[in-house]
Amino acid sequence: MNRDLISRHAHADHPIAAPLSDASVHRLLQRGLHRADARVLDLGCGAGEWLVRALTDYPGVRADGVDLSEDALARAGERATELGVRARLTLHRKDAAVFRATDTYDLVLSVGATHAFGGLLPTLAAARTHLAPGGQVLVGEGVWERAPSQEAVKMLGEFADLPTTVDRVVADGWTPVHGHVSTRQELDDYEWSWTGSLASWALDHPDDPDAEEALEAATVHREEWLRVYRDVFGFACLVLRRTAG
Repeated sequence: MNRDLISRHAHADHPIAAPLSDASVHRLLQRGLHRADARVLDLGCGAGEWLVRALTDYPGVRADGVDLSEDALARAGERATELGVRARLTLHRKDAAVFRATDTYDLVLSVGATHAFGGLLPTLAAARTHLAPGGQVLVGEGVWERAPSQEAVKMLGEFADLPTTVDRVVADGWTPVHGHVSTRQELDDYEWSWTGSLASWALDHPDDPDAEEALEAATVHREEWLRVYRDVFGFACLVLRRTAG
């Protein structure tokens, strides 16, 4: 079962692919979109849920989404069509790390996709190249809430704690103007939804050739979350402006 199919079923009931409630997503977009006619770019947009919400809530916004997954981009287009915002959305099947645009953007998003760039600071370096004067970046990154085990680091990546993460961003020439740290409920809701939605699909389709693998993936993920990283992993979103230049 390929990664796109797993992601599609796992996010069926939690389309934002990050541990954030709908209210938190709304607030972050509200703080990030400081112009009624803003141009928005999502680097690593997946199925485009951040973009379609921005386009739905802000009728003057235009948006571009970049991702390598043909399946995810197709779902983004379908969702935008359903909501009547497809004409204001342009989708690019490209590597977000090397994507180049002729326009600049008032808000550049990259939430939960820093791995595609090799880390947080390379993500911000890429975002900087797309940013219009006075523009903002909304980035979402994992953080350690307490010292992780080596198993957790190997599983999830080389994150830092929140103060160190903010220090690194500031030293890189950015000023945080807003932020959100996912609550325990948001973190747990996301993991229960991810594992539960995937498992439910498998149980509802026992004759599907992918059902057994999907159920196993849900089981493994749930065990890893509960036993390896639930008590140490957190998630932070930062709205950033360039400190100078």
